[in-house]
Amino acid sequence: MVGLPLTAVLLLKASPLEMGILSGASAAAILLFGLFAGAWADRLRRRPILIWADLGRAAVLATIPLAVLVNRVTMSHLYVVAAPSAILTVFFDVSYQAYLPSLVSAENILEGNSKLALSESIAGVVGPALTGVLVQAITAPLAILFDAVSFVCSAVSVGLIRKPETRPQPGAAPHIGREIMEGLRVSWHTPVLRALLLRSATSSVFLGFGSSLYFLFAIRELKLNAMLLSLVISVGGVSSVFGALAATRLAHQWGSGQSLIGAALITGIAGLLPPLARGPVPVCAALLAVAQLGDMAWSIYSINELTIRQSIAPAHVLGRVNSAMHLMFRGVLPVGALLGGALAELIGLRPAMFVGAIGFLLSTLWLIFSPVRTLR
Repeated sequence: MVGLPLTAVLLLKASPLEMGILSGASAAAILLFGLFAGAWADRLRRRPILIWADLGRAAVLATIPLAVLVNRVTMSHLYVVAAPSAILTVFFDVSYQAYLPSLVSAENILEGNSKLALSESIAGVVGPALTGVLVQAITAPLAILFDAVSFVCSAVSVGLIRKPETRPQPGAAPHIGREIMEGLRVSWHTPVLRALLLRSATSSVFLGFGSSLYFLFAIRELKLNAMLLSLVISVGGVSSVFGALAATRLAHQWGSGQSLIGAALITGIAGLLPPLARGPVPVCAALLAVAQLGDMAWSIYSINELTIRQSIAPAHVLGRVNSAMHLMFRGVLPVGALLGGALAELIGLRPAMFVGAIGFLLSTLWLIFSPVRTLR
């Protein structure tokens, strides 16, 4: 999440459009292959998919430090690495979200999601800060070697799970096209899932603006260095820890729907802060850090959204419903990333980021005017 953009900005001096292409390359791969991931997750045991996805990401990322050693790293190489990494990440995420309900009882799904989000939040604290230190010490591409090793550790961890997993029963005449369409029909014809799908798609377009421009804006316009920027991002990891800890209590107190909408509004408001940053570097860093506090709400949103999805979608299509949601979020990102990069070339980084932030905030209207708000 941090190493690839920093490699592009610091080592290869990428332009705004090239940053948009880098962000869009991974999302475009998801757009092409994301729905197949859900179909396979509903056909096969999920645990082996998780292990092979981890090992595949380790192998792909390891090519970057190898290319540096022979002085061959280019933007084209980064695009090629970003795409398969994104595909394997979709296979992993879709499968683990469908795997969890088979590991815990139905009444413990919310708590299970909260604990998984908590471990992810802790990684969000340690990861970016460690990246900043490594980038300063050994450069960004070599720091990615540690990322490759971390995926091997993940594969070993998943391999330690010993609870038996039954193989999903295939249909009478399995056909991947029909299976994908079944998952899409369930996602669209279920009102709550449809609202989540529409919010995911529209928020992703405008979030794509920030995903392609944030590093460029922080380093070139606000003059933050790699270590300071990584520390700022770590603030988001710390705040998301508190969000993961609070998500279950808030859902029980206010209901999953109200918690979801409130969290979406807070993340939208936080997104307006980065383009407001100007002045001395410490002031800019402080405002970016305040914006990162929105990650607490992001964590609350993600936990409730995933729990609602796992509770409403029929078990036999859960993988495909998950992949549809991934497609609408990560797969639509290339549209926003490319639009953001192109718009920044025309009107500048700061105005383009404002456009993205306002659009992201307004995407919450899909949830407000839907049955989601009444969910307990």
